[in-house]
Amino acid sequence: MRVRRIVDLSRLVSADTQVYPGDPETTLTPHATLSDDGYNLLHIAMGSQTGTHVDAPRHMRAAGDPVDRLDPELFVGRGVVVDVRGLTARAPITADLLGGATCGPGDLVLLHTGWDAHYGTDEYFAHPYLAADACRELLGRGVRTIGIDAPSLDPTGATEFPAHWLIADVGGVICENLCGLERIDFPDPLISILPIRLRDGDGAPVRAVAMQVQP
Repeated sequence: MRVRRIVDLSRLVSADTQVYPGDPETTLTPHATLSDDGYNLLHIAMGSQTGTHVDAPRHMRAAGDPVDRLDPELFVGRGVVVDVRGLTARAPITADLLGGATCGPGDLVLLHTGWDAHYGTDEYFAHPYLAADACRELLGRGVRTIGIDAPSLDPTGATEFPAHWLIADVGGVICENLCGLERIDFPDPLISILPIRLRDGDGAPVRAVAMQVQP
């Protein structure tokens, strides 16, 4: 198998990275430098859900698995991009909007809202979200990994998190803050959203990519 093309779906992590309201801001400061120490080393301070990241079941359920105990197969597989662009602010992605998306066990479903165009503005937090009926539909098909090009699968600022709860309860994972899904213009992309293996982590940053592979 040969990888013909790789599409980066990840946000840059920097001091300017937009974070979910109330989450820690990101700081990157030199710990060692070439001039003083003979090598460069950064000190990094940020939340576990910074930038493009995954949510482990532990994020919402005390008994849920943390990110370091999850099967790596949850993070790599055939991508199914569901185009739901054109929705208005805070609109639900309902089951009827899933259309003819063909997905099942082992697939990573990526919801393409187009809301990543608002990144860096307040409007980014007024994103569409996955309704409970649509979430149940996907889980019923055996899907255990769902991503979105927005800061959350549930409405930002909500006090209840139906999609997060449903996915956590079946041991699934969520990937948030994806970007550039429109650049996946080839069929059956191989998606990788492998996270940093943080001990007991509720989630972790990822370098999300879509790969066009040739047998």
